[in-house]
Formats: sequence, C-alpha cells, structure tokens
Amino acid sequence: MLPSIVKNSSRCLTPLSRTFTSKDVWKNKLDVKIVEVGPRDGLQNEPKLVPTNVKVDLINQLSETGLPVIETTSFVSPKWVPQMGDNAEVFKQIDKKSGVSYPCLVPNIKGFEQAVKVGVQEIAVFGAASEAFTRKNVNCSVEESIKRFSEVTAAAKKANIKVRGYVSTVVGCPYEGRIKPAAVCKVVEALLDLGCYEISLGDTIGVGTPGTFGEMLDSVTKVCPKKQLAVHCHDTYGQALANILESLDHDITVVDASVSGLGGCPYAKGASGNAATEDVVYMLHGLGLKTGVDLDKLINVGGFICDFLDRQSQSKVNQALRSTLGEKCRQK
Repeated sequence: MLPSIVKNSSRCLTPLSRTFTSKDVWKNKLDVKIVEVGPRDGLQNEPKLVPTNVKVDLINQLSETGLPVIETTSFVSPKWVPQMGDNAEVFKQIDKKSGVSYPCLVPNIKGFEQAVKVGVQEIAVFGAASEAFTRKNVNCSVEESIKRFSEVTAAAKKANIKVRGYVSTVVGCPYEGRIKPAAVCKVVEALLDLGCYEISLGDTIGVGTPGTFGEMLDSVTKVCPKKQLAVHCHDTYGQALANILESLDHDITVVDASVSGLGGCPYAKGASGNAATEDVVYMLHGLGLKTGVDLDKLINVGGFICDFLDRQSQSKVNQALRSTLGEKCRQK
C-alpha cells in the first residue's frame, strides 16, 4: 500500500508532459551545473570504513570528469559520523583542480573552525522543513537549528567563505508524512536571510512525484530566485529523474547527484540513494543540454568506487554501458 505522501498528490502531470511535447522549452535553457555529492553524502553512512586514500582517489578521479562542484567531506564529530573522521586529511590530500569547487558540510562553529584550518573555501549547512525530522536528527526545533546556523554563516561571511544551504524533507518526512510547501518556504527564506548563495531542496526519502515536487517548487520559486535554487532527489520510488525534469521545467538548472547512486538517509527506513550522476548526465545530454561532464570517465569512476565497496552500481546507465563495454571486449 502506498504511503499517504505518495497517494495524495494533488497535481496532475501536465508540466512533465509539457516538457516532452514542447522542444522549444530547452532552446533557452542555460547549461546545467551538476553538484557531485558522492564523496560526502554518498559515503557518510557506508558501514564499511572507506580508507582515506580511496576517498582521495575517488575525488581526484571525479575532478578529471569535468564536474564543476564536488562535495568533499563533512566536518562533523567522528563519534556521530565515523566515516567522516578523516575529513581534514582528505581535504588536505586531494588534488584541487583549477575551476572546481570543493565544498564541505559543517554542522556548527566547531566544524567551521576545523574546516577553515585546512583551507576550505566553501561550506554547506544542513536544515530540514520537518519539525519531527529535525528533532530526531539534531535534537532541536527547526527554528533553533536555523539560529545555530547564524553563528556559522556570520563567521563565514567574515572569512569571505561561500555558504550553501540544504533543506531536507521538502516533500515528505518519515515521521510526519506529507510536508506542506509553506514549511519549506519558511526555511528557504531563513537561509536566504543568513546569506546562503544557493539552496538545495532535498527529497530526502524519495517520495516526491512530478506532481508533489512541482507543487513545492511552485511555492518556493515565489520566495527565492530560481538561479539560487538546486534540487537533491533520492530515487526510493524511482522518481528522481522525473523530478529533475520537473525542476528544469521550473527553470532550475543546478542538480545534486551522487556517482553510481551512492548514499541514503539513515533516519528514513528504506530510503535509497541519491540520483545517480551517470543517469542524470545521460538524460541531460539526451535533452541537448550541456553539463561539461565526460560520461565515459564518470562511468569509470562509478566502477572504481563500486568495485571497492563490492556492490553493483545503482546507476542504470553505468550498468548498461559497463556491460556493453565488457561484451565488446569479449567479442574482440
């Protein structure tokens, strides 16, 4: 039986069908920026500890694919997120390619100070639209969590460090169910007031459809400039690409993705990984949009990290192209 947050979509799929029937809509689109979140969001909840050298190798390989932004690590307590315990070493050891940004997540002023010590030039703060999710995650209310960010954003502004904001549970919450767009708008406006240059809207448990996701975007784009918005879609119900298409139809051209679909939400049972970067790039290129990403190189990076983790890539494109390449080699 479908959960209420999936069943109660009050919006038909007209915007999505419009995308497919009107080719002119793509002619005026800007290039799409991919924000790769695999090294941080993708790995942070992996039960198998990934060695520092593997993380560094992963990021260095991603840097060679043409990705403009690679979220590198998280300056959190190793007690709570053991996988990110080597954050400083990872950031210091990676080869920082010119033209590529390497942001890091910081939850508080202590994390910010640690990040600054190793030369981090861009940070991210992480909030949620759901009261219940926020209390389960950081043991405070949404309003209190925003107040905590203010100290970090003020320090970042003083140090001339860019701040990106995340808003999770923008469509549904594992504890509250359906989240009203007004709740999302409230957090987005607060992050804008704190000086975030970009705000990523996360469907944390992947329950959104083009109907519910589009309804949320209708509201948020009224309180935040579209050029300052990004989307972060999980693929639990197989809706990530459809929701990204819906976002493009709202003129949002920044998309978070994770190589080979790594990641998930530890607070949401059954929540699968992020939209796979390979699948997102394949779709965007198929629409004639430019990302600057070399898909063949990206396929190889996905293979590298999945081979280390001893699992199959969650990217359909990666599975198909690696299988095809392997078949060609056997035929020779």
